[in-house]
Amino acid sequence: MKTPRIGAIGGGQLARMMTPPAIHLGIEFKVLAESEGSSAAMAASQVGDYNQLEVVAEFAKTVDVITFDHEHVPLSVLQALEAASISVQPPSRALAFAQNKLHMRQKLSEFNLPMPAWAEIKTAQQLDEFIAEQGGVAILKTPIGGYDGKGVRVVRSSSDASDWLINIDDFGGSLLAEEKVDFVRELAQLSARSVSGEFAAWPLVETQQVDGVCAVVIAPAPSASEAVLAQTADIAEIVATSLGVTGVLAVEMFEARDGRILINELAMRPHNSGHFTIEGSITSQFEQHLRAVSGLPLGSTAMQADHAVMVNLLGVDEKNTFVEHFGTAMAKHPVAKLHTYAKSARKGRKMGHVTVVADDLDFALAQAKGAAAVLLQGI
Repeated sequence: MKTPRIGAIGGGQLARMMTPPAIHLGIEFKVLAESEGSSAAMAASQVGDYNQLEVVAEFAKTVDVITFDHEHVPLSVLQALEAASISVQPPSRALAFAQNKLHMRQKLSEFNLPMPAWAEIKTAQQLDEFIAEQGGVAILKTPIGGYDGKGVRVVRSSSDASDWLINIDDFGGSLLAEEKVDFVRELAQLSARSVSGEFAAWPLVETQQVDGVCAVVIAPAPSASEAVLAQTADIAEIVATSLGVTGVLAVEMFEARDGRILINELAMRPHNSGHFTIEGSITSQFEQHLRAVSGLPLGSTAMQADHAVMVNLLGVDEKNTFVEHFGTAMAKHPVAKLHTYAKSARKGRKMGHVTVVADDLDFALAQAKGAAAVLLQGI
């Protein structure tokens, strides 16, 4: 079969990390970046506003398949491409549920999938009633636009969300209230589904957050029972198949203290929880995504060793890009694989990551965290 030309909308680190496997597979890979000097600048063939149909349509003329670095492209733009017989993967009908958390909750409820208690909120009274039902505290989310802890609040009264309620039309006319889950840990189930319907899942992982941002990923999730592993893989396949997802799908979940496994959020693209797969799996999430959206057979998701640990490099100030300390980290932790996203420094920003693959989990954790500490401190 002819190797398709693939175009990614968005010039972030995910598009950057799709570039090496595209080269290895002989795929012509292009990026529509938001600005010059983006993280994926090496593959950026066009710079422009992805909110403008004419810009995206012009980019689509140069490729056979459109895919994504993020989920923020307006559905109207994608639907116009699809109406012109352009292959959009994942399709707009699936991305709609990644773009709107309320619509996602409504749709997944139809499949009886496990989720926290939730409610659509349009008024302060509705929010206060939901908070009371939940014992005096709840999580409130904006259905659109939130990520990495943004657009999420803990609320104990509607007064805690008065600004959102006043401007509710900015969020599509509704907010999403959810049970504040008492969880033991957060999990993520990464999988991929091809345009032909082939499905493959990676091992379940544990994710550890700092200020709402993923800081550490451990693969596979330590001490996960066979029942939990089967359940999370089944959930991912049901979501992917029922919503018509193509490419990589991440299902973020809570493992509640009462034993429930509950779906938190969805991402229909390569995901931070899957960066460990670059070194830790036979097929990385980035290679698998390219395979899936282009109709190539999926690769094995088996681990290369018993364990893999990924530590995010989160910006600490406006100066440290971590790269200047790579040599020191390499010398002190030669088993660590270092990745930079070529971004300007900013506090809290995802600047890169470190991965260690090993048969001993404690060793992998110590080496990954040790390398990250060197990069942070430069010593």
